[in-house]
Amino acid sequence: MTIATPILSSDSRGENLGDPSRPTTVHVPGMRCGGCVAKIERSLAALPEIRHVRANLSRQTVRIEWSAGDRTQAALNALEADGFPASFAVVPEVAGQASEDEKLLIKCLAVAGFASANVMLLSLSIWAGNAEDMAPETRTMFHWFSALIALPAITYAGRPFFRSAWKAVRHMRTNMDVPISIAVVVASATSLWETATGGRHAYFDSAITLLFFLLIGRLLDQRARRQVRSAAARLVALQDCVVRRLADDGSTAVVDLETLDAGDRILVAAGERFAIDGDVHAGRSSIDESAMTGEALPRLVQPGDRILAGTVNLSSPLTVTTRAVGDATVLADIVRLTDAAEQRRSAYVILADRVSRLYAPVVHLLALLAFVGWMLIGGIDWQPALMIAVAVLIITCPCALGLAVPVVQVVATGRLFGIGTLVKSGDALERLATVDTVVFDKTGTLTLGSPDLINASTIPENALRDAAALAAASSHPLSQALTRAAPGVTAREGVEEIPGNGLSWDGPGGLWRLGSAVWCGLGDRDSDETAVDHGHAVGTLWFARPGQEPVSFSFSDPLREDAAATIKAIRDAGCETVLLSGDRKAVTADVARQVGIKVWSGRCLPSDKVAEIEHLRDAGRSVMMVGDGLNDAPALAAATVSMSPGCAADIAQTSAEIVFQGAALRPVLTTIRAARQSQRLVRQNIALAIGYNMLAVPLAMSGLVTPMIAALCMSSSSILVVANAFRQAPHRRLWRQAMSEARLAV
Repeated sequence: MTIATPILSSDSRGENLGDPSRPTTVHVPGMRCGGCVAKIERSLAALPEIRHVRANLSRQTVRIEWSAGDRTQAALNALEADGFPASFAVVPEVAGQASEDEKLLIKCLAVAGFASANVMLLSLSIWAGNAEDMAPETRTMFHWFSALIALPAITYAGRPFFRSAWKAVRHMRTNMDVPISIAVVVASATSLWETATGGRHAYFDSAITLLFFLLIGRLLDQRARRQVRSAAARLVALQDCVVRRLADDGSTAVVDLETLDAGDRILVAAGERFAIDGDVHAGRSSIDESAMTGEALPRLVQPGDRILAGTVNLSSPLTVTTRAVGDATVLADIVRLTDAAEQRRSAYVILADRVSRLYAPVVHLLALLAFVGWMLIGGIDWQPALMIAVAVLIITCPCALGLAVPVVQVVATGRLFGIGTLVKSGDALERLATVDTVVFDKTGTLTLGSPDLINASTIPENALRDAAALAAASSHPLSQALTRAAPGVTAREGVEEIPGNGLSWDGPGGLWRLGSAVWCGLGDRDSDETAVDHGHAVGTLWFARPGQEPVSFSFSDPLREDAAATIKAIRDAGCETVLLSGDRKAVTADVARQVGIKVWSGRCLPSDKVAEIEHLRDAGRSVMMVGDGLNDAPALAAATVSMSPGCAADIAQTSAEIVFQGAALRPVLTTIRAARQSQRLVRQNIALAIGYNMLAVPLAMSGLVTPMIAALCMSSSSILVVANAFRQAPHRRLWRQAMSEARLAV
């Protein structure tokens, strides 16, 4: 087996400070929006000795690359001066912190929702009363009731925005929370003044409803960030294994992984995961490398063979000589590859950064111009001028524009969930709509990842049942598949399993053996790369009994029932298809032929898959990666968008942005169709939101819109984009369309 050498030499953590060749990553929990990202990157980029800065909003980290000496403390001081306290500790507790933030947002959302519903009922009564000449005293009483409900709720529910805005203002900068906070506070204060002076209009409903909608978006954003952080955390957790170091006298001691050095020997029991890269010193066993290579079958290892961190010892204890520990292992490379891919910035994030830089100053400037202009040119008092400015702040609130994308995503993801497809990333459907190349893994993606006996019809019944009786005593995947092919067979007593070879039983007339050809005394008939006789076979067992002809059992990893039809339908939808597998080339070629994929590659390591995806992206392709296993995690992160089956490894499901259930591949096609439909609706919503602002802002600045009407316009624009989002096809129609296309493609 070919072993990957470390691909990235840079450390993504803070331990290697002082080494100018290695980047430093610091944790900045104060990053809240694209404006914060832009401010941090501009501030640090202005410092000497810094070659490159990349802020990751999802993980709230900043990666700094040095051109010469390490000036980390100067960078920390600059961040502190800008109001962004930072530290080296990118600790696992960050997931717990995210959970606390979510709890606060949920509480604020509940308070805002309850208050806005009740205040809106009171407002409806006031609006009806105004049309029917309600008495001023009655109207004022309703205003006071609204104030009693809204003001405490605004004080509590607005904390996430008020704190962020105050922190920004205190450090002489702005962010998207500043105009929001100003609008809410000014509208509330003005409403309180109007209520106290017996005025006709109050805008408590506008202030609390605005907070309610904004808190929904903030909560969804927070949960999306937690998903990204948990993927990296689970990758790192695979290295958290028990390590027993062997002394020269044969004694063992449990030690910390960090204390191991190259050349140390460790003992790894059956069922344990390897925490280091190393070479087998003593013992023979089967190991499960599917997490690292994608290979479906266990591999026999013996003295001199190399093993990788993250793989699992299946059958017998092994003594391993340490070759690489911690950041030098291939598993650590996978962590770094995943992290590096997450640092890549999509066009949507770049657009959000640009909008965030313009939104706050433009809104403040328009409101100020309206206020000053009406006082100086219009010749009115400050109170009506202030109302016009508040109307500008409210009517230009980015609710409609902010909802244009998320509401479509919520409707689309809900309807996809109805057919067993879970969309975890906030903007995954946006990126999926642009995909023109779909890259598939083989084992567990195009296939079911579970071997089946494929030549049972050619095997005598007695031989099948005798072999299954031996196989029932083993947990090896091929033995289990053989047992399933002969239901009702019970395990024989006295069966002995020899790790890496097979099973033996002292039967009538001599020794019965089930396993490899060599183990059964038939020579080396199991060539790793030789084309097989039974389709896409992934393995063979031999059964030898004294005085009888040996019998071979061939196993395949069956394709998903609709794999070929779905891939043809995906091509008909305008997407190229590619197969990248860590399995043998002969098996990979056979599967590619059966499903109709012309571009394929076998024996791919995690770095090979990432390199191929990056090559496709450099060529201008928009790539979707569909894979399962740990070895696919970097490729899933490197692709434009990623998808994983529900039976995939836990880390693959965490890294993937879309997870589909069931034995069919059809959800891949269904999701592409849903994403493209969603993208059309998103464009329509953005056009509606921009058109609304182009019409409403001039009206507000001209004094033709009161804050109440501004709030109604703002709410109406939001309702309009929400209603447009519900024009998406129901999930049953998407499912029928996908099934129809798959049938036609056969």
